Amino acid sequence: MGFLDDFKRWRLAQQGLSSGRKRRVHSENPVIQALEDSRWVKLALYATFAVCCGVMVLRSSPGTSFADDPLKGTLYGFIIAITAIVMFQVSLQTSCRRNSRVVLVLGGLIGHLVMVQVAMRLVDAGHIPEVYRFFFVPFALAPMLHGVLLGRAVGAFSAVFVTLIGCLFVPRGDALGYMILSLVGGMTSVLLAHQVRKRLQLLQAGIYVGAVTLLLGLILGRLDVASVFGPDSVDHLQVLGTGSAAAFGTAVLTAMLISGLLPIFEGVFLLTTDISWLELSDLNHRLLRQMQLEAPGTFHHSLVVAALSEAAAEKIGANAPLCRVCSYFHDVGKLKKPGYFIENQTDDVENPHNPLTPTMSALIILAHVKDGVDLAVKNKLNPRIIDVIQEHHGDSLVVVFYRRAQEQKKLELEKVDRRLENPEDLPMIDEKNFRYSGPRPGTRESGIIALADSIESASRSLRKPTPARIRTLVEEIVRNKVHDGQLDDCPLTLQELAIVKESFAATLRSMLHSRIDYPKDDDNQTSTARRANPDRETSQGGRVIPMRKRA
Repeated sequence: MGFLDDFKRWRLAQQGLSSGRKRRVHSENPVIQALEDSRWVKLALYATFAVCCGVMVLRSSPGTSFADDPLKGTLYGFIIAITAIVMFQVSLQTSCRRNSRVVLVLGGLIGHLVMVQVAMRLVDAGHIPEVYRFFFVPFALAPMLHGVLLGRAVGAFSAVFVTLIGCLFVPRGDALGYMILSLVGGMTSVLLAHQVRKRLQLLQAGIYVGAVTLLLGLILGRLDVASVFGPDSVDHLQVLGTGSAAAFGTAVLTAMLISGLLPIFEGVFLLTTDISWLELSDLNHRLLRQMQLEAPGTFHHSLVVAALSEAAAEKIGANAPLCRVCSYFHDVGKLKKPGYFIENQTDDVENPHNPLTPTMSALIILAHVKDGVDLAVKNKLNPRIIDVIQEHHGDSLVVVFYRRAQEQKKLELEKVDRRLENPEDLPMIDEKNFRYSGPRPGTRESGIIALADSIESASRSLRKPTPARIRTLVEEIVRNKVHDGQLDDCPLTLQELAIVKESFAATLRSMLHSRIDYPKDDDNQTSTARRANPDRETSQGGRVIPMRKRA
């Protein structure tokens, strides 16, 4: 089919009916997509994870709880791994939908457990003193990594199951202490690393995890503080200092490792963290700079949409940095024909739509979505940005030109009634020709941006933007979107939609607020003259006359 399409395009180009170029489209590799969605691949990943957990328990160091009965320990590890798989499949359906996410989660768990086993073997081999056994374990590795990349729920899942399986790698008497340290340290990293927007925050989270690990170690008696004040205080103080340095150093190094590896994980697994979204929000991007110069009205519109959508996303807990960046680029397709969009038109230039038919005008307006995708793919923008470009209009109707076409047809029908026009010459008006190709918004962020885009455009027509009129406008736009089915595929709940409307209204009130009337220049000059000479006043004609003395 690809060869046939290329041949047809070449024939049209030869006839002067086409430029021969093919518009870029955002699509994934079919082989990769098949692997992502394959159930057999997912089952193989689950089976590999369960077997790896069992083998790791079987080959754990001799001092562990199941050194005398390794098969029993292997069975326990296998059972916990199966439990983790079931919980992952049932409770985290969004994360397990793509097989690449399964690889990231289960591979992160295995990597964490390998590090735990390495630390235990170093202790058993005498390279690390027994007293520091748990202070060299990177408790935050998998929970922090998954929390930053996939969210708090996946991070908590990792903290629980690396703790349960890790308990099988430690001596029987230390299992309870390890469980407390691992679970609390992992959960602390998940809570602190949630919605990280600066890499420095990861380092701060590592410091706090180290502090929590050290404090729990002191409480559980892994380090004896009281002995510092005994006869061998110097030796005990050295032990306490080394343990503290190990706890903080391990946690901080873990955070630094995750911070350094984040770009690699984002590129391999097609994920974008808040850190990367903030880096992408730089207005010096080539397309945004071009928009500032060639389509300033569209650029300003995009900035306002970004402010509206970001504030609304913050209110409902959606991804605010994503909304901000995607709003900057959502109308980038207007760069192809900026003069055909009203926000870029000036009063001294004739509207280019005036000589065109409504169908042709609608075709130009509708094309800005496909042009936007073409530019986004060409400039290698984030796939989430491309999704928003495609979805921000859904399959909505270009109402202005559709109604204009209906009015023109009505006039033509009147000519037919007067026998001034042949009915066979009347053009057919198909509503599909005036609708965007879609798809409809499929995420909360995309739905918020679609609403913000329509509300910002409509707010420009408000002559006296009072709070009541702004609220009515927001309610009307959202109601029309819902009735048209544009939010049918969007996971926004009614409660979230109410919060989003309140946020839109509040943000618009702050942007469209009225100002006080400052005195004119004539009034200022009059006031200055009066202050300079209080015995004189200015008449209505502007002539200065002396004031009469009062009796």
